[in-house]
Amino acid sequence: METVEMNSVSLKRPRSEDDVANADEIKRQKILEKSKTENDSGQSVETVTEQPDKSLLEDTKNEMIPNEENEEQEDEELEDSDEDGDPESFADMMKHGLTESDVGITKFVSSHKGFSGILKERYSDFVVHEIGKDGRVSHLDDFSVPVDDEDPSEETFTVLSDEDKQRLEELQLLKNKEASVAIEVIEDTKEKRTVIHQAVKSLFPGLETKTEDRDGKKYIIAYHAAGKKALANPRKHSWPKSRGNYCHFVLYKENKDTMDAINVLSKFLRITAQRLAHLNKCLMNFKLGNFSYKNHPLKLGELQGNHFTVVLRNITGTDDQIEQAMHSLREIGFINYYGMQRFGTTAVPTYQIGRAILQNNWNEVMDLILKPRPGAEKGYLVKCREEWAKTKDPATALKKLPVKRCVEGQLLRGLLKYGMKNIISAFGIIPRNNRLMYIHSYQSYVWNNMVSKRIEEYGLRAVPGDLILKGATAVHIEEGDIDNYTIHDVVMPLPGFDVIYPKHKIGEAYKEMLVADNLDINNMRHKIRDYSLSGAYRKIIIRPQNVNWEVVSYDDPRIPLFPTDLDKLEGKPLPVLPTDGKFRALKMEFSLPPSTYATMAIREVLKMDTSIKNQTQLNTTWLR
Repeated sequence: METVEMNSVSLKRPRSEDDVANADEIKRQKILEKSKTENDSGQSVETVTEQPDKSLLEDTKNEMIPNEENEEQEDEELEDSDEDGDPESFADMMKHGLTESDVGITKFVSSHKGFSGILKERYSDFVVHEIGKDGRVSHLDDFSVPVDDEDPSEETFTVLSDEDKQRLEELQLLKNKEASVAIEVIEDTKEKRTVIHQAVKSLFPGLETKTEDRDGKKYIIAYHAAGKKALANPRKHSWPKSRGNYCHFVLYKENKDTMDAINVLSKFLRITAQRLAHLNKCLMNFKLGNFSYKNHPLKLGELQGNHFTVVLRNITGTDDQIEQAMHSLREIGFINYYGMQRFGTTAVPTYQIGRAILQNNWNEVMDLILKPRPGAEKGYLVKCREEWAKTKDPATALKKLPVKRCVEGQLLRGLLKYGMKNIISAFGIIPRNNRLMYIHSYQSYVWNNMVSKRIEEYGLRAVPGDLILKGATAVHIEEGDIDNYTIHDVVMPLPGFDVIYPKHKIGEAYKEMLVADNLDINNMRHKIRDYSLSGAYRKIIIRPQNVNWEVVSYDDPRIPLFPTDLDKLEGKPLPVLPTDGKFRALKMEFSLPPSTYATMAIREVLKMDTSIKNQTQLNTTWLR
C-alpha cells in the first residue's frame, strides 16, 4: 500500500545502571514508538513512536529468530529481488487474490448509486495524520531543534571520519580488544581538539577522552572510563538535568511501513533532538521534526484516531452522486468492517490459518503456510514452496529461501530444530504478534460475515436482542428500551469465551458458523493459552468526523493534487489544476477512531470492491 503518514514518537534518555543489564540491551534501547491504529495509513507524522495496524514501543527490542552471521544484511539486500519470478503481470497474478465477498464484506448502508474511482494510484493520494489524545492532528511543520547549552555544535557530526566512528562504536560496545582508540588531529589547534573531544563524548556516551603527544603529533585518545559500567551509566553531562527524559518528535514517512521506519531509525539514533535532526540529511522517504523534550513517554493507545486525506482519481460519478455519497458518509457513516489488509493478499487467507490453529490442526497450519500457492510472490518464495511440496524436508526448502526472517523461513527453521512431529514448538518460533495475527484474522472473518447477516436481517435500526455497551459491559436491548437506541449504539461480538451474543437470529448464526468450522462457540479456550480467545465488542456502524470534500479536475495523472506537510515546509508551489481537465478526482477528508479502516469508508462512497485484486485491475486498465 503506497501511503504517506505522520506519527508521534518519543525517545528516552539513556537508562541508569539499575535499569540496564548489559551492553546489548543498551544498543537495542533506541526507540519508543506510538502505534498506529489499524487504519489504512498513508502519510504519517508524529513521533513518540511505534505503529501498523499499527503502538508505542519503549526501548524496543527486535523480536528476531537467532540467525547466522550477516543474515540480516543478506535479507535486506535480497528482499527487493524477485529472482526468476513468473512472467505474468502483477494484475494477472492478483487474479488469485481475495475479493471483499470472500471475507464477508457484502453490504452497504447508503442508497446512492455507486461510481468508480482509483484508490492509491500515487502514494501521495492517501495521507494519514495521527490525532493525539488532546484532539490535535499531528503535523510536520517545524524542523528547528530545541536549543541546549550543552548541545554539541553542528561540526560535531562531521569532524569524525566514518572509519573513526566505526572504531569508536566498537570501542563503546566493547566489540574490539583495544583499550582505546587514537584519532590524529590533522590541523592541530585548540579549537579543533575541543571539537573532537566534544564529538566523541556526545556521539559515544560512556567514552572519555584525553590529548596525547606521539612522535611530535597530537592525538585524541578515546577510552572507557569505567569499563562495562560506563555503558549502563553514560556520562551524566551527555543529558542535561534541565532537559526532559524523553525526546518527542514527529515522524513523516512516505510509502514506508511504520516498523520498517523504526528499524531504520534505530540503526542511527543516539536520542537527542539534534542527532535526530541530522538524520534528515541522509535518510530517504523520512523526515523528523517538531522536536520537544518531555518528562513523560508516549504510550500505547494515546491517540484518538487518525485523520485521512484521500484522493480518488478518474471518478465517473456525477456531481449529484458525489454529493449524495458524501452526505451519507457524514450523516449515516459506514459499516465498520475489518478491511482487506486484515486477511492477507495471497491465495491463502490468514483467517484459514487462524481457523486451523483454533481447531488444533497443526498439520493443516504447516501446510497452509508452506504449500505452493498461485498469485504474486517473490521468486525465491515460489522455489521454496515447490521444494517443500516435493521433499517435505525443511533443510532443503530453507536453502531456497535467502530471506529467512519471513514467516515461512521462521517455520522451516522451527521444523529443523524441533522436528516434524513437534509442529507446535516449531510454529512457536514465529514472533507472538505474528502468530496471534492469524487467529485475530479468523475472529474478524466471523465478525464481518455476522454483521452482513445482521444488516440483511434487521437493516439500519436497533432491535430487541441487539447488544449495546454500558461502560465496558455489553447488555441486550430490551423491548421497552428500543426507542433509546439507534444503529450507532449497536455492537457485535468477536467470538470468544468472555463475550455474550445477540438474543435474536444472529446469535444462532454465530453458533452455526463456528459449528461449520468444527469449533465450539461455548468453548473458545485453547489448550495453548496464547490461542485462547476472550473476544471483544465492536460497533457495527461508524460515523466519521470532520468530513469534507471537493471535486477537482486534472490532466496529468502523475502530478499530486494537494500538498503534503513536507511540500509546505519546503515551500513547493501548490499544483495548478485546470478548471476543465480531462479527468476528475474526489478529494475527501475525514477522521476515524482507532481500529477502523479508511478503505471501508471509501468503499461506502464508491460502492465498489476495494480489494487489491479489483484495484489492480482498475489501475491496469487505466494505465493502458
